[in-house]
Amino acid sequence: MKEVIEDIDRWLEQQQQVAVATVIQTWGSAPRREGAKMAMTPGGEISGSVSGGCVEGAVVEEGTAVLATERPKLLHYGVADETAWDVGLACGGTIELFVEPLAPEMVSFTRRLLQENGGGAMITIIQGAEEQLGRKLFLADNGERQGTLSDALDGPAIAAAGTMSGSRRLWLNDEVEIFIDQLRPAPTLIMVGGVHIAVALTAMARILGFATVVIDPRRAFGSETRFSHANQLIQAWPQKAFAGLSVTRDTAVALLTHDPKIDDPALEIVLPSDAFYIGALGSRKTHARRVQRLRDSGISQEAIERIHAPIGLAIEAQTPEEIALSVIAEIIEAYRRRVDE
Repeated sequence: MKEVIEDIDRWLEQQQQVAVATVIQTWGSAPRREGAKMAMTPGGEISGSVSGGCVEGAVVEEGTAVLATERPKLLHYGVADETAWDVGLACGGTIELFVEPLAPEMVSFTRRLLQENGGGAMITIIQGAEEQLGRKLFLADNGERQGTLSDALDGPAIAAAGTMSGSRRLWLNDEVEIFIDQLRPAPTLIMVGGVHIAVALTAMARILGFATVVIDPRRAFGSETRFSHANQLIQAWPQKAFAGLSVTRDTAVALLTHDPKIDDPALEIVLPSDAFYIGALGSRKTHARRVQRLRDSGISQEAIERIHAPIGLAIEAQTPEEIALSVIAEIIEAYRRRVDE
């Protein structure tokens, strides 16, 4: 929902009708995962994607019909279907989608999570009695609740959502199937060192939806001029900077200074944390010396092995921008592995 909220806001301001299609299950080589969304208007405007372009045209037609009838619909597209070539799904794979008129609560709930950078779950009845289809229950990680499926269904749905880390469909009983759409906070990238690589890395991370934090006590490097595009710039030594930050399982940390006085204290802070990625710039020789220093300071081998070093994917990067690309690619790889656990 986060990927389409801005366009939905614009369409609502124009008083347009909006339908939303959600991927609820995939098989084979379908390119989008469960929870991916596409919003659309009767005039053919679309935002987001449910198949990377394969079935979007057909889904827009179905969305228009859903808006006309005000009845949600479960759709199935597969390469073996008679309609596969007509809708363009010739690359293999199968997807199922739930298409529904936009519920105002979807917008307000998503907007609130975005403002607070919070997480939660949006639970929707996708199969059941006709009057039940599309009913929603919204759960925020902070305990807030909005909407209802029914008095009898809310409890089992909440319990099921609490055991899941990803989005998936689930039968609550013999008659009612739900889709639990997990909405995670935006990941955060903390960069220690306002070097040239960090300038490019900040820009790339912002494009990919990361909140960005740059830490550097050296004013020449960690300056407002260099990092006006960062969400947060902290001109302090790591011990003080991290005291005011929350490092969670949605946090990546990149150590970029080459300076042991800055990188080593930061590593000692973040290695015991829940950060899903910790990377450090430097050659293998530089990292070997870093490892020895960490061992001498009492850091365990298990913790040291969390460090991605040399940092970034091995793409023969040379320029600061290419190195930044290799780093953000490695971070995305680690993030997706963690999310799909």
